[in-house]
Amino acid sequence: MLAWFGYEDFVGALTFAGRLTGAVLMAVAFTTLLGAIAAADHWLSHKYEYSGVIALIASFAASLTNLLVAAEILKNGDYWYFKALFIVLTVGSAWAAFAVFRTSVLIPAPKRVAATVIVTTVIAVANFGYQNLYQPSQHETTPVVKLAVGKSMQNRGGKSFSVPVDIEIENRGDAAFYVLGTEFHAMAETVQLSRKDRSRRDWEADSEKWRDFRAFNPVSRREIHQPGQLVSAQPWMPVGRWIYARDKFSARVVVQLPKKTRYDQLTFYAGAHLTRKDLSSVVRFGPPAFTWKNAQVPTWMKKQKGFDSVIYKSEIRENNSIDARTRKPRYVTVYWQFGPHGVNIIETINTAGPGKDESQEVVENRYGVRQVYTGPVETTLWDIKNQR
Repeated sequence: MLAWFGYEDFVGALTFAGRLTGAVLMAVAFTTLLGAIAAADHWLSHKYEYSGVIALIASFAASLTNLLVAAEILKNGDYWYFKALFIVLTVGSAWAAFAVFRTSVLIPAPKRVAATVIVTTVIAVANFGYQNLYQPSQHETTPVVKLAVGKSMQNRGGKSFSVPVDIEIENRGDAAFYVLGTEFHAMAETVQLSRKDRSRRDWEADSEKWRDFRAFNPVSRREIHQPGQLVSAQPWMPVGRWIYARDKFSARVVVQLPKKTRYDQLTFYAGAHLTRKDLSSVVRFGPPAFTWKNAQVPTWMKKQKGFDSVIYKSEIRENNSIDARTRKPRYVTVYWQFGPHGVNIIETINTAGPGKDESQEVVENRYGVRQVYTGPVETTLWDIKNQR
């Protein structure tokens, strides 16, 4: 079992620490095999003088490794039989080490053997702690999304105008990211000017709307902001693309409106939902589904009114073999929502069927999902509307 886990981690783990763990597991599995042969000689034929000490070291290494693997499975595993198996293996290998030790094993150079055992223990514990304690909490640099609004231009004929918007995402860190979804949307607002100063009660009413980011408007002495209306929305980066370390990606979108529009200003937003390559692996997304074509959605989404969704789904794999084999398969579902008052991206991770969604903490810390946004970036339309 250790050799199986070790080989899969050695050739397929997503981090260096994971591949090192695979090498250690394969080494322990090989040592355990030698220990079993040495134990048979120590108990039966006594052909080799040092078979006892080999059996002792191998059984100690096996018991320590089985204990650490059992702790990992008890913490994160889903299948009871893996938990029971490694508890039995831990107890069995510990009993074997104790039984061999009681036979008055001849230990050549006891200090060297003790040093070997201590070093092996320190390496195993340090590697386990590095992968399960340090790596999840290490500092990371999240990609940055930038949005720049160009100069508005009249289109041919003078009946409409265009606003170019440049979007860029830059990965300044050392980890690659997988794109779950991106969104750009432009909201148009009508802004009226009050003839007199607005009251404190009006300010309070404006600030209460901040609970919904899509209705985020300033507290103003004279300006009266109406709820924004969606005028343009689209992804700006293909789903499933990689953003490698120190990489950039840029795109330009154009928003067009009639010159006689009733709106006074445009507000732009851009965002990306990503997952870290070293924490999980996303299988290629299948064809999208659509809520207006009777796609199945969870109960909490059915309660949301005024939004349609484009839905992408894929299996998401663990970053190491132990978790991949002892946990039920997880699937990531991405909902690209849009409606009259904005756009949103929501991702959930759960098991097949009506499985319970993983908590936001697990989604971020275990599977490395990150959300990066920029905006609001506002621009007035008075200049372009007053052109003749």
